[in-house]
Amino acid sequence: MSRTVIIGANHAGIAAANTLLDNYPDQEVVLVDRNTNLSYLGCGTALWVGRQIEDYHGLFYTKKEDFEAKGAKIYMETSVNDIDYAGKKVHCHPLTGGDDFTLEYDHLLLTTGSTPISPNVPGRDLDGIHFLKLFQDGQDVDKEMSKPEVQTVAVIGAGYIGVEVAEAAKRRGKKVLVFDAAPTCLANYYDPEFSSMMEENLKEHDLELHFGKLVSEYKGDANGRVNQVVTKEGETYDVDLVINAIGFRPNNDLGKDHLDLFANGAYKVDRHQVTSDPAVYAAGDCATIYSNALDGDTYIALASNAVRSGIVAGHNIGGTALEAIGVQGSNGISIFGLNLVSTGLSVESAAKFGVDVAYTDFEDLQKPAFMKVNDKVKIRIVYEKSSRRVVGAQLASKADVSMAIHMFSLAIQEHVTIDKLSLLDIFFLPHFNQPYNYITMAALGAK
Repeated sequence: MSRTVIIGANHAGIAAANTLLDNYPDQEVVLVDRNTNLSYLGCGTALWVGRQIEDYHGLFYTKKEDFEAKGAKIYMETSVNDIDYAGKKVHCHPLTGGDDFTLEYDHLLLTTGSTPISPNVPGRDLDGIHFLKLFQDGQDVDKEMSKPEVQTVAVIGAGYIGVEVAEAAKRRGKKVLVFDAAPTCLANYYDPEFSSMMEENLKEHDLELHFGKLVSEYKGDANGRVNQVVTKEGETYDVDLVINAIGFRPNNDLGKDHLDLFANGAYKVDRHQVTSDPAVYAAGDCATIYSNALDGDTYIALASNAVRSGIVAGHNIGGTALEAIGVQGSNGISIFGLNLVSTGLSVESAAKFGVDVAYTDFEDLQKPAFMKVNDKVKIRIVYEKSSRRVVGAQLASKADVSMAIHMFSLAIQEHVTIDKLSLLDIFFLPHFNQPYNYITMAALGAK
């Protein structure tokens, strides 16, 4: 038997453990996690807090007993004090009491995820300032939203989590202030022509937006609870609750002094999820991932990427050489009925990475004008000027056009050119689309 110790029992760790347990009977699998629960779908927190779903129970998709039934050992509420990489030993500490113990391994998989970024500003430790990452964080925010004295909620950060929890707070009847140092929301995923649509959507639902504003201080009352947000410009806003959603950093505490790191501190891994130590693998939010749009390593913290990288790690540990095919960072958001989806690079992100791109836009009704149920669709396709390969796409509509982004994801993965896309065989039926499909029309509009 070969023993694999997995540190971190959420999406990447779970995917790797199931891969090993379901396919490799010669593998002994041990999971270690600090938390009391596993498999929480954090992307559903805002749905639960905003009362768009009845409760949180459906946000867990597996449990400790499921792994034990497959023969795995799993230690929850257990901290890893340190790792002896030379001796291949993991030193563990039960958080609920009991003696420390050591686990020896043949292979080690780090799936320690990411941790919320906490800005180092005065007042950061005041009561009433929360993050959204773990299930317990969602519970805390939900309890705060239930307090009648909590009337004004400040959301710091207008990325996906920030915008989603802002919607949730509004649905709970709160006054909502959204702050972001960037000039618009969702800046990491969309160009201004698309993010501005979400900005207008938020304004239409009476959210107070403060973009281009950096929060520099929190102030509190006599009881040590936050009651004011102060910006770098000296503007002060009265609040009853602060939710910090400015982003995450890779949790590299256990390996940062031993393993090679990416620019942001993530563990550098190859296409087989192997780190600079051949006995150590890493997957999920703590590790790099290969971008097909960039043709190189990058960092994209998404649960979907965590699952895929966990599966790849599991097979390679089990003895099947499997190379990751890379990702595009496909993503989407739906707020107050407006749907945005994207994949690959935006025009702005391409410039940051030094990729010289052009783009083509198109906007039209999704279906022929004679169809009673209809919505506008806006699309942008981004392509590299030199090779003309597609490197990104963005769509916006009140209709569900999300499935189209999967086709663009595959196009980026397979290095399809914008010219091939313009002649793609796309069917027409009035129930679904126009005879001149918006994808075709956008591709034909490329220079």
